[in-house]
Amino acid sequence: MQTTRQRLGTFGENAAVEFLSSRGYQIIDRNYRCELGEIDIVAQDGRWVVFVEVKTRSGGGYGHPFEAITKQKLNRMRKLAAHWSDLHSAPGARFRLDAVSVLVRDGRVLIEHLKQVY
Repeated sequence: MQTTRQRLGTFGENAAVEFLSSRGYQIIDRNYRCELGEIDIVAQDGRWVVFVEVKTRSGGGYGHPFEAITKQKLNRMRKLAAHWSDLHSAPGARFRLDAVSVLVRDGRVLIEHLKQVY
């Protein structure tokens, strides 16, 4: 059984997938895990293979969701992206790191997408 926080995270990731899909992204992988950590979403955007970090909040008490993406998190994302890329051949592809913020407040969902966050 998921905790409230886990349910919120799952909701946010699902919302991010719907958001990206509606903008033409093809979802390749979700919740890819290895010894280095986890990539929330791997998607194709034209020639780009996009590694997406999703941050979800249910209010402003902990700051904007993007504030949780630290330099350490970006370093880990780069390592995870390299690890995933080593296992999955993508000839001619370009790689980038994106972030999606999902803010759930007063029954409304606000989604923001930052491309190439490093």
